[in-house]
Amino acid sequence: MKGIEMISIKSPREIEAMRRAGRLTAQARTLAGSMVRPGVTTHEIDQAVRRFIESHGGKPSFLGYAGYPGSACISVNEVVIHGIPGPRKLEEGDIVSVDVGALIGGFHGDCAATYPCGEISEEAKRLIQVTQQSFWEGIKNARFGCRVSDISHAVQQYVESNGYTVVRDFVGHGVGAKLHEPPEVPNFGPAGHGARLLPGMTIAVEPMVCAGDWRVKVLDDQWTTVSLDGSLTAHYENTILITEDGPEILTVTEDGAYV
Repeated sequence: MKGIEMISIKSPREIEAMRRAGRLTAQARTLAGSMVRPGVTTHEIDQAVRRFIESHGGKPSFLGYAGYPGSACISVNEVVIHGIPGPRKLEEGDIVSVDVGALIGGFHGDCAATYPCGEISEEAKRLIQVTQQSFWEGIKNARFGCRVSDISHAVQQYVESNGYTVVRDFVGHGVGAKLHEPPEVPNFGPAGHGARLLPGMTIAVEPMVCAGDWRVKVLDDQWTTVSLDGSLTAHYENTILITEDGPEILTVTEDGAYV
């Protein structure tokens, strides 16, 4: 019960602030995705994200977070999450995961998506599609009265039924005035466990999917996380609000885009 009490239930005013943060974050994600093409460096995408967020009065949530040096996490191919932007030029056939957070009005949005760089393989396309759809399968259970692990179980079941695996070492999370708040939202495990979902809770649901084995390792920079077997990976995330009528996606642009 003590853990449940720590979960932030947002007031109507705070929910409006979360919607604002979510829109800005989603717009930054869309901008980053539009830049994914051969010859562009991950640093160029990162700087564009930073300029965009700051030009709209926000701050990149990730910049300086626990020492992280970028404004976005840009992860290519076997890099699952936390890829540090730098001089690497994207190449035809790469798949590029962009994870973005924006702080504005005292609240954070957090979202991610994996984008194709030019023409990609059919297997890479399928991996991206399954990863995105696993999010939608999961949030069918993001409803008042369900439990957190009902989301987790649905994600895992869908991913594994399609022949892929879900990362176990990193999970989704609550989000609000802090970038990471309770509860943790895993992408695996049995249903019927964890905190009960209540209206006003805001959580980031983020399937991280490997084409091969689910195990990962963190490189010497202490951030970059890759699949242990070098297999392709994909990532998809949105911040959602639990309401009495079902989940509301907060990281959506004004024209309704989720990627």
